[in-house]
Amino acid sequence: MTKALFNGTGVALVTPFRKQETIDFSTLEGLVNYVIDNGVDYIVALGTTSEAATMTERERATVQEYIVETVAGRVPIMLGVGGNNTQQVVDHLNHTTFDGIAGVLSVAPYYNKPNQRGLLQHFRQVAEASPVPVVLYNVPGRTGVNLMAETTLQIAQEVGNVIAIKEASGNMAQIMEIIRNKPDGFRVLSGDDALTLPMIAAGASGVISVAANALPKEMSAMVRLALKGDFKKALPLHYKMLPLMNAMFEEGNPTGVKALLEIEGRISNYLRLPLVKSSKTLSNKLSALYNEFMTK
Repeated sequence: MTKALFNGTGVALVTPFRKQETIDFSTLEGLVNYVIDNGVDYIVALGTTSEAATMTERERATVQEYIVETVAGRVPIMLGVGGNNTQQVVDHLNHTTFDGIAGVLSVAPYYNKPNQRGLLQHFRQVAEASPVPVVLYNVPGRTGVNLMAETTLQIAQEVGNVIAIKEASGNMAQIMEIIRNKPDGFRVLSGDDALTLPMIAAGASGVISVAANALPKEMSAMVRLALKGDFKKALPLHYKMLPLMNAMFEEGNPTGVKALLEIEGRISNYLRLPLVKSSKTLSNKLSALYNEFMTK
């Protein structure tokens, strides 16, 4: 039953800030309610898109608690817990409160550039320390290391507490190798909004989506249709969202999605350094694309 929690559309939730860079909790509450009311299946708290890397430990704990209270059991919550110091990640897991948390999303260690044996041992220790199921996160463009299909499959087969992978390598050959050879019950989730439809067609179980912050209704509808095999209806939604999804990442994440959320009137477009808000060029482009999107 636990393994089915993370089917469908998960949203990698942004963190709204005020001009003074303090966390805007009232806006965060509104965003949580907005994505749930518009059909997302679960929420990912304190992932990359949340800018958790620029928060203090106290801020992260407060955001986690606030999201859990706001969600109030309506959808499962996946918590981002990762890093490039294995012992520190284990210690974090040992000292984190998991009330209201259904799973952990743990990114492959970055900067150190471990080999595949190091990645395997890292995730073994993470899985052993976690009191809830673990979802691997492979994003070589950020970490500088690729969790290869062979390693992912070995973890899936040997480490019982690891139930899925968020695959953001962009390598469809690698992704299909994992899907083809994975054990029953292990899930592959898209980590790339624009590849979600083809990944589901290849056998993926859904997406952890950035775009679903701003387009929760459309993304959730497309994923549900695709998972039912109704690609005739899913495909037009995919292509309707595609220009916005592509533009959203032109200046990085969450730069683009925060700009789009401001265009929608849902948040103020503030980020924490070293991230900066979108250029005027991108903001204008997103605004034009959004207006076009709304007229279709």
